[in-house]
Amino acid sequence: MGDSLLTVEGLTHRYGDRVALDQVGFQVAKGEIFGLLGPNGGGKTTLFRILSTLVAPREGSVRMFGMDVVRDRGEIRRRIGVVFQAPSLDRKLTVLENLRHQGHLYNLRGQELQSRIDVLLARFGMVDRKGDLVETLSGGQRRRVELAKGLLHKPQVLLLDEPSTGLDPRVRRELSDYLEWMRGEDGMTILLTTHLMEEADRCDRIAILDRGRLVALSTPQQLKEEIGGDVISVETRQPKLLAEQIGKRFGGEPRVLDGSVRVERADGHKFIAELVEAFPGQIDAISVHKPTLEDVFIRLTGHQFEGEQT
Repeated sequence: MGDSLLTVEGLTHRYGDRVALDQVGFQVAKGEIFGLLGPNGGGKTTLFRILSTLVAPREGSVRMFGMDVVRDRGEIRRRIGVVFQAPSLDRKLTVLENLRHQGHLYNLRGQELQSRIDVLLARFGMVDRKGDLVETLSGGQRRRVELAKGLLHKPQVLLLDEPSTGLDPRVRRELSDYLEWMRGEDGMTILLTTHLMEEADRCDRIAILDRGRLVALSTPQQLKEEIGGDVISVETRQPKLLAEQIGKRFGGEPRVLDGSVRVERADGHKFIAELVEAFPGQIDAISVHKPTLEDVFIRLTGHQFEGEQT
């Protein structure tokens, strides 16, 4: 996996009686695009706040660049770039003014600052808009400026909180291409939180969080391969009864989720014919698809992936 830049061990965090993180642990390697995937209440926002040094962990440890995120917070902040889900640009300032103010926070001045701004504006295709007020930009253009802002001080690690929120599919793909390019061009290590399956699918590895627990950690492809077949969804008027009958007749572990019966099976298209023949009149509709990360989540947790992280 290469050299580890980030090590999380036994991380536990509570808000009163509610456990937001429960013994979470993982490593992120240098040059990796690493995703934290989770639904509403999964714990990924709390984890992001700890990684970005905004919140001190209650239990466990987080080390970045070999340093402790609490004891060495100042030095770590100089080495990371953070792009939050909530916009941080001043809408009443121009693109150039926003970037200059960001540079001043890191003691960048004069020609060095201007040179870095010029490079980033060119990289993100925003040279022609540098004199425009941020409030006149599209959502995708603002996201590019947010990225430029986070990269201005040349961080070793870029932390992105729900980077695709509010972006249309075309801009999401564009953002993904930017991240791949930054990893290849600068050797950047990137960690992002997401509730979007397609965004998680493009990461090198993902950690799946649910109700504060780490339920899976691997590459998207390996996680999907663990299902070992196709996913079949059956619409029926008596899902619980049909699930029991399918289990008795064909084995496996059919599940009832949101009123449908879900079955994991190799050669799903062939199995559909067997189901229809075995249970005439009981099946209203049936479909089959290759495993997705949502299917992985359902298999690991027993419930559906719901909502956006807040």
